[in-house]
Parts: sequence; C-alpha cells; structure tokens
Amino acid sequence: MQQVLWAAGGTGFTFLMTALGASMVFFFRKAISASIQRIFLGFAAGVMIAASVWSLLIPAIEEAEARGQAGWIPAAGGFILGIAFLLLLDIVLPHIHPGASKPEGVHSSFKRTTLLILAVTLHNIPEGMAVGLSFALAGQHGSDPAALSGACALALGMGIQNFPEGAAVALPLRKEGLSSLKSFLYGSLSGLVELIFGVLVVLIAGSVQPLMPWMLAFAAGAMMYVVVEELIPEAHLGEHSNIGTLGVMCGFIIMMILDVALG
Repeated sequence: MQQVLWAAGGTGFTFLMTALGASMVFFFRKAISASIQRIFLGFAAGVMIAASVWSLLIPAIEEAEARGQAGWIPAAGGFILGIAFLLLLDIVLPHIHPGASKPEGVHSSFKRTTLLILAVTLHNIPEGMAVGLSFALAGQHGSDPAALSGACALALGMGIQNFPEGAAVALPLRKEGLSSLKSFLYGSLSGLVELIFGVLVVLIAGSVQPLMPWMLAFAAGAMMYVVVEELIPEAHLGEHSNIGTLGVMCGFIIMMILDVALG
C-alpha cells in the first residue's frame, strides 16, 4: 500500500505540474512561438533520455544482477518490448500533433482538439509508468533511502518538463477555438494518464516482483520511442534547429544532476 501511495504522490506531482503549465492559457492568448516550442520539446527529450538511462536502465541491470541474472537480457528485452508497445499505440491510437495537418493512427471521426489531446496522452503513458516503477522499486528496497531519493528525483525531473508540456497542449487548443477554461481543463486532463498508469504499474509490479528489471527497461524503451519518433524531430523543424539541440542538452544535464545528486 505504501508503494501505491508513493507512486500516487509522485505522479500526482507530475500531473499538478501539467495543470500549472496548462494554466498559462489564462495569461497568454497566442500559441507559443516556434523557437520556444523547439526549446521545450528538446528539453523534454533530454530529460527523458537521461531518465531512461539513470532512472530505468541502470536500475534494471542492477536489479537483474542482484537476482543472479545476466543484466543485459532484461535490459535489452524489456527495452525492445517497450518500443513495440509504443509503436503499436502510435499505429492504432488516432492523434495529431500541433502544427500537423494530417492525423496519425487509425481513421476516426474525432475532432482535431480531441486528436491533439490524444497525442500528448500517448507521450504521457511511459512517463507515468517510469515514475510509478521507480517508486515501486524504492518500496522493494525499503531500507535504502537512495532508492526513494532516486524516485523523487525522477518525479521532479518529469514534473519540470511537464510544465511547458501542459502549456504546449492548452495554448494550441485555445487557438483551435476552445474557451480558456476548456483549454485548461483538457490540457490538465492530458496529464491524468500519468497518475493512472503510475499507480497501475505499481499494482502489477507488486504481484510480479521478479519481472521488475523487465518492467523498468520496458518503460525506458517506451520513453525512448517517444523521444526519437516525436520529440527530437519536432524540436529540429525549421531553421536554426540548434536551439532544439541545446534544449536536449540542457534537459539531459538537469535530469542527470537530479538523479546523481539525489539518487
């Protein structure tokens, strides 16, 4: 039960940061400029890359080796499964990214605003899984405060990058014609999936503890798919794409410092 409460608290924080970002719709009527958007996307990519390595893959390898297994097997296997899972969702789930003209996924009659929300929801699934599994791992190592600190560092890093993400959802919705209140509510709700999946994976992890290394690597693979498929390409659209590159580096460094300093 303690692990569930920790995960709910961690993913609740990331959800709150998404809502705070979405609240920017009350202060800014226009969509974020292309340059700022590239910085935000690059920053999110950098945070997720660092989190995938320090908070998920390395702990997955260490967990497997502590159980007397070859660390690379669950790390690589889980990583591949995570990629396959997000690839399947990307193919099946109808969604559209801000600035795009054509939706992705199976054909649907959903409105453009719904498709925009679903696009961010797709990104938030692996983030919620990552935070939830980190707290589940901390719960399994109850006597090790470093494990809990590492989980808190991951939640903090994800929360930081969720703030601009919330704004990046709400402002385009406002531009599509929704009211400020509806844009805020939909932008906030796009982060609710993190709380749901964060708690869900903790409940699953509690009953299949031997699979924890696989699940950690699974979350890492899912996040890296989002980074390579969506975030980095979108961060480098248009001219002067080096600003997106700097955003990636900045996000990576901040997440690495958080994980090493607090872990």
